[in-house]
Amino acid sequence: MAQSANVDDLGGALYDGIRLIARRLRHASTPGELSLPQRSALARLDRGGPATAAELARAEQITPQAMGTTLSGLEGRGLVQRRPDSRDRRRVLMSLTETGLAMLRRKHDARARQLATALEQHFTAAELETLTAAAPLIERLAESI
Repeated sequence: MAQSANVDDLGGALYDGIRLIARRLRHASTPGELSLPQRSALARLDRGGPATAAELARAEQITPQAMGTTLSGLEGRGLVQRRPDSRDRRRVLMSLTETGLAMLRRKHDARARQLATALEQHFTAAELETLTAAAPLIERLAESI
């Protein structure tokens, strides 16, 4: 594929922008909210369905022990549940509870509203069209890392 832009510069610019957005959204959260690893695990279970702790750890690129700690915290709050895999009873699958799904939706909607407000107040129609085209590409980029 032909490279029309300097991918090193683009990579740096995307990293800086995404990092700033993530930091601003994180700072807008209130104490007692879920940690970033907890939110990531919930989001992954929402997108991909039930999974083992090992599968989640691989997907999130963290150790199984760290994922175990994350899942324990979520389970203690009633946001995920364990159940035996119906195909292989030796495996334990983690899945979202209704409470976990509701919390995830509330957090997602609040952050999406934050972004929507900023977009509405500070971007032109042409800029919004560009960002609309870029959004699926940014998601695909995130999934490929």
